[in-house]
Amino acid sequence: MLRWTFTIFLSVVVLSAALPWLQKLGIGRLPGDVRFRLFGREYVLPFASTILLSLLALMLGRLL
Repeated sequence: MLRWTFTIFLSVVVLSAALPWLQKLGIGRLPGDVRFRLFGREYVLPFASTILLSLLALMLGRLL
């Protein structure tokens, strides 16, 4: 359980740091990604981008 928590935390940190670079590639702007503004703050729910990145990670894992 602790290993999964650490893995998820590390993934969130890495993806948060890489978000500006990934947005230049179009991640976060795919159909199915939800953006909304609430109380002057923008929230992003990247459903389609998450599925795409998961499939890429799965394929990379299978190749290795």
